Amino acid sequence: MTTGETQGVAPASDCQRAKRELEEYIHGELCAADAGDIRRHLETCDDCNAEHTVGVTLTNALKGACKEAAPEELRDSIMNALRRAQAEHQG
Repeated sequence: MTTGETQGVAPASDCQRAKRELEEYIHGELCAADAGDIRRHLETCDDCNAEHTVGVTLTNALKGACKEAAPEELRDSIMNALRRAQAEHQG
């Protein structure tokens, strides 16, 4: 743990990075070093770990429900809306 970090609570800058890269982490799109950083952060931060759990659950549910591919424009529109909502939530 870093200075000022307590069990289950991580520095805000670590959380901001983890939340910003969480989608890519879930989908295995990060390089090994970045994925390792996020994995270690999730092991020590209850809040980010909870968001990771929700993300994985949602991703798995959507994979199981969707058998047909959506048009690329629809996917892009949804992803942009999710990113905007996440940015507003993070303030």
